[in-house]
Amino acid sequence: QAIAQGSRALVGEKYGDEVRVVSMGVTDRSTKADRAYSIELCGGTHVRRTGDIGLLKIVAETAVASGVRRIEALTGNAARSYLAAQDEKVREAAELLKVGPDEIITRLAAIIDERRKLERQLADAKRELALGGGGGGDTAAAVREIGGVKLLARIVQNVAAKDLRGLVDDSKRQLGSGIVVIISVGEEGKASLVVGVTDDLSAANSAVDLVRAGAEALGGKGGGGRPDFAQAGGPDGAKADAAIAAIEARLSAAPDDNKPLRAGRG
Repeated sequence: QAIAQGSRALVGEKYGDEVRVVSMGVTDRSTKADRAYSIELCGGTHVRRTGDIGLLKIVAETAVASGVRRIEALTGNAARSYLAAQDEKVREAAELLKVGPDEIITRLAAIIDERRKLERQLADAKRELALGGGGGGDTAAAVREIGGVKLLARIVQNVAAKDLRGLVDDSKRQLGSGIVVIISVGEEGKASLVVGVTDDLSAANSAVDLVRAGAEALGGKGGGGRPDFAQAGGPDGAKADAAIAAIEARLSAAPDDNKPLRAGRG
């Protein structure tokens, strides 16, 4: 009878022949007019009316099943204590930031923006350092020719893998035509390897093949990307020189068809 009135039974709960039905509110603007908008079976209540609960503060919300959410809340004095503790944290944060409580968000946004700028400047500085100061002279000295192809290979320290792509692009522009190999060795001894090939050479020298040769020497497996850019990694950064040698050996074994074809008369 209770279920027929619209109440809902909680899964896992056990009910006897007689049950308590708890309802709240009445809706009059829907297809369920004159029916409570909250009605369910309940083993027992802790208050005589909802007003006895007083303050209610939701502190967590999670999904427990498809279309079902679970909320956790504090009520009464527990809710007041929670809000007082939160207010104290806001005051402490304001003191650390040396602003008023109302200015915390603005100050934090400025700090985050400043940090992002510093991170970009640091990344740029690492890139210039890895490229020999950005002047290009060190790049020219590091270039050698293997199988008729210019190769620029570098080993850098503690450059994030996400920043290596920029180093490759900068080096390819300086080369004009050639292959760039950069290995970054991190503090934990692991290595990140990237290979870039200029468009005029990518048909004969796939970056994917070259990066896999280098990754194997680093103790890694595989690697992937496109013919003009590929990346991989390995656990043994101490073998960085061996990885470069493996890539050089692969280039030396490549067929001599790296030179651009010239159109001729038939």
